[in-house]
Amino acid sequence: MAWIVVLVIVVVLGAWLMAMYNKLVRLRNAVKNAWSQIDVQLKRRHDLIPNLVETVKGYMEHERGTLEAVTKARNLAANASGVNEQGKAEGQLQQALSNFFVVVEQYPDLKANSNFLSLQEELTSTENKIGFSRQAYNDGVMHFNNQIEMFPSNIVAGAFGFDRAEFFEIEEPTERNAPKVSF
Repeated sequence: MAWIVVLVIVVVLGAWLMAMYNKLVRLRNAVKNAWSQIDVQLKRRHDLIPNLVETVKGYMEHERGTLEAVTKARNLAANASGVNEQGKAEGQLQQALSNFFVVVEQYPDLKANSNFLSLQEELTSTENKIGFSRQAYNDGVMHFNNQIEMFPSNIVAGAFGFDRAEFFEIEEPTERNAPKVSF
């Protein structure tokens, strides 16, 4: 009889361990998927920026420094890796775009150009999608991190090497400000 009780306890513990492990794997994969969604939107942003810059070049020849800053920030962001580096680079790109749109305000013909308006709308839409993707990613990271820190799942997480995921954060306080664009 004791033999059966021990066997039942081992089976129950094994099932619990397997369920907890599978839950942690599912959460880790959800975090990876959420990061992929951010990456897709960032790629879209990076693809739109050269078109926007080319459209504006003809109007802003003497504003070359602003255009170069946007291009440089875009290239840094496109080549960044890891959550922290990507967050910092994207914050710098956001700041460069903010400065870019402030300069654009000085060009009434440009603001009426249909190509520019179309690209600006696409960029605005992309920025919104990036914001939603960041929020979804950070929600997934919080849920995953909670699971690997809370008892008893922390035991399974520690035994199988599950590490905390990094939040996608903007490090510079000035980068937290939304770009001011007024026409």
